Amino acid sequence: MAEKSTVARPYALAAFELAKEKNELAKWSEMLQFTALVASDETMQQYIGNPHVSRESLGKLFFSICEGQLTDLGKNFIKVLIDNRRLDILPQIAMLYEYHRAEAERTIDAEVISAFPLSDAQQNLLADKLKQRLGRSVNLIAKVDPNLLGGAIVRAGDLVIDGSVNGQVDKLAQALMH
Repeated sequence: MAEKSTVARPYALAAFELAKEKNELAKWSEMLQFTALVASDETMQQYIGNPHVSRESLGKLFFSICEGQLTDLGKNFIKVLIDNRRLDILPQIAMLYEYHRAEAERTIDAEVISAFPLSDAQQNLLADKLKQRLGRSVNLIAKVDPNLLGGAIVRAGDLVIDGSVNGQVDKLAQALMH
């Protein structure tokens, strides 16, 4: 069986192209995130995976839960997923859609984990430096990990910068062992 992300890829691209054409990238993000949460629900997963539940019944249930959250095009998209028995890949579709949106908008989410809370000025400076390095707008998410001795770890896409004291101690230990 194909990986869910492989199966989800053309659906995510289709949703992205449709949203881009209609200039509704943010609205589609909201719709896909919401429907992905609904499809991920444990009880809903039982209905989605049950071959005895008709597509019509599944559609009625799903649309009743999503009442008021979907545009007409969003409903049509979900109907296609239901008809093709692909509702279970909505979380992967939403994730891949966000990747396409970030690429189009030249944005990236970056996470900084520090030993202590960062001030707004520090966060702004870090976001500016990352923007220069990555060539795109940065949405910075700051977290605190009291287990760090000091410094910070930054993750942005494939980029990982470990400037934590823990990371430096680990590097030193590795160097001493070799």
